[in-house]
Order: sequence, then C-alpha cells, then structure tokens
Amino acid sequence: MRLLQITASGVWRGHEQKIIYLYEAFKEKNYVEDQYIVCANNTPVYDVAKEKNMQVIGFDYKSEYDLGFAKQLAQIVKDKKIDVVFIHNSKAHTLAVLAHLFYKLPAPLVLCRTLIRRVDSNMLRKWKYNYKGIKKIICVSQPVVDVLKYAVKDTSKMCVVGSVTDVHKFTKQEKNGLLHKEYNIPSDYKIIGNIAAFSGFKDHYTWVDTVEILVKRNNIKAKYILIGEGKLEAEIKQIVSDKNLNDHIIFSGFRTDIPQVLPEFDLFMFTSNNEPTGGVLLESYACRVPIVAANAGGIPEVIVDNETGLLAEVGNPEDFADKVELLLNDKELQNKFTTNGHQFLLDNFTKDVISKKMYDELQEVINNYKR
Repeated sequence: MRLLQITASGVWRGHEQKIIYLYEAFKEKNYVEDQYIVCANNTPVYDVAKEKNMQVIGFDYKSEYDLGFAKQLAQIVKDKKIDVVFIHNSKAHTLAVLAHLFYKLPAPLVLCRTLIRRVDSNMLRKWKYNYKGIKKIICVSQPVVDVLKYAVKDTSKMCVVGSVTDVHKFTKQEKNGLLHKEYNIPSDYKIIGNIAAFSGFKDHYTWVDTVEILVKRNNIKAKYILIGEGKLEAEIKQIVSDKNLNDHIIFSGFRTDIPQVLPEFDLFMFTSNNEPTGGVLLESYACRVPIVAANAGGIPEVIVDNETGLLAEVGNPEDFADKVELLLNDKELQNKFTTNGHQFLLDNFTKDVISKKMYDELQEVINNYKR
C-alpha cells in the first residue's frame, strides 16, 4: 500500500495525534510500502511530522476551494503512485474532492470522521459526503455514524474504527507529587482534573457547577485542575470567579507534559456532552486514573459503566458530584475500574489494534478500486 494522509487542520487535538500515531504504526508493522502526510505549513501536524522525520509535504493553505492546490494534490498522488488518499478534516475533504473531480486524482478517497455534527443542512457539504470518489467513511464511534445517516445516501460505506492511544507514551502510573509541588497543594488533598479545550461541547459549565456542589458539601479535601485552552476560557474563568471558586479551581493552561501530569490526578472528571469518544479517557486508562464521565455521544463505547468507570447524567452536576464522592471514597472500586480500564484499553484501543483495523479498511478500498 502506498498511502497519503491529508489534513488542513491548524490545531493539535486528538484527531491530529491520530494521524501521527497511524503513520508510526503503519511503518512499525510494515503495512505500507510508502506513505506521506500532506498538511498545511506552520501547523502543529507539520511541525510534529518534521520533528519525527516523517515524509511530510507542506502547502500554504488559502481556502478549501483552492483549485491551484487541488491541482497540485492530484499531481502529488500521480507522482508518488498513491493507492489511497486518507482525508482527516473537512477542508482537506473539499480539496481532495476538487482534485478528484477536476484534475483526475488517480486514487480512491477515504474520509475519517470524528465529529458528532449534522452535515445535511448545507447542500454543498452534503454533496461532498456523497461524492462518488469517496469510497469509505471511517467513523470514530457509532454516534458519528448515526448523525451522518441524515446526509449519506449509501450508509454501507460507513464503518466504525475507534480512537487510538499509544500506551508506550503513557508509562507513568505512580504519583510523584508533581502537581502538588507546582501549585502548593497540601499533600493530603486529592486532585480532581480534566483535560479539554475550552469549547462548548466540553461543557465546562457543568464541571464548574459540580465543583461548586462538592465544595459546599465539604466531604472531600480536593483541588480541581483544568488543563487546556480555548475560546471559552475567559468566560469559564469569570464564572469561577463569580462563584468564589478561585481558591479551589486551578487553570493550568495548555501543557505538553500530559503523560507526566495525568497520573497525578486522583480522579478524572469529564463532563463533555457530545463527545465522539474522548481519547483522553483512554489516556486515563493508560495512567490508571479512575474516571467519572458523562453518558454522552461515544463515551459509553469507551467507558463501561460500573466496570471501567462511572457514567453520570449529561449536564447534571448533582449526579456528577454524587459519583465523584462515591468513587473517591471507595478504594476497592477505584482499583476495579483502573484494572479493568487498563485491560479494556489494551484489548481495543492501542496503536497495534487500531492501526490493523484501519489498514484492513483502507486495503479493502484499494482491492475494490478500479482505475
């Protein structure tokens, strides 16, 4: 297989990490004869790929309707004798379709979809999802499939391949007091944390409301840490201030040392209300951190309630607070969840497992493609 992965994303989140993980796994497992990442210049994906000495082709992103680059993309596919083009975001989707439609890009297109969002409200967007050159849509969870069914006519070309985590990146499983020292947290205080961009569907509002309830109950001694950045950060900080929670909630900002800080959490509280899967939950499994998460989107495909973690009602801070207290006060339950969760991760979401599933889906497209 000669593979080209393409994205026009300018951010670094779970999907962008997946591109890198897949490149590494495909190389390690000898699944590909050759492979390339095509991405916009001056983006995290480009920088990480270059740092890791991957074959990366950068381009100056102007617009998803850039016919000049669409023509260039078609030529890259021809020159590199690419067997399949794997598309990783909406803008790259448009560019690949234009390259296929107008410049005879000589390879099938496969789309990777990770968002639970309707696409049928826009005719152009709906058209590109049904474009004849798109031979398969690989979704990260069943809820992503379900929401795309409103737009995609041939639902047989959709399948589910879950999130991926590199367990070798998350080897630290014992606390060393890193966060306690950094933020002068008393040693007898628990740390309850979350790692998420400050965006609407992450529902930091419920997270803060839950903290308010826990502080008022005063049944546990804890500090609460939010790691991440985003457009709603200032608003959430103002809410925390209005609720007089500044002494309880710590805003840690964007961090690059997640494998070191995540194991410092005594509990991971995840309130996201429309999550495709939640890759950070898999990282919590890897670090053996107990989890309370919202029963939303694809999260129940990752968290098995009462087996690998606890699911709380979406947007219900009282339910979250009850389950946080229950879990923090039950060491036996914590051990059960972290043991089961770690094994669940190994069985279903490692680079080895997910890369093989991805390879099989891509190879099937290649086998059925008639040039």
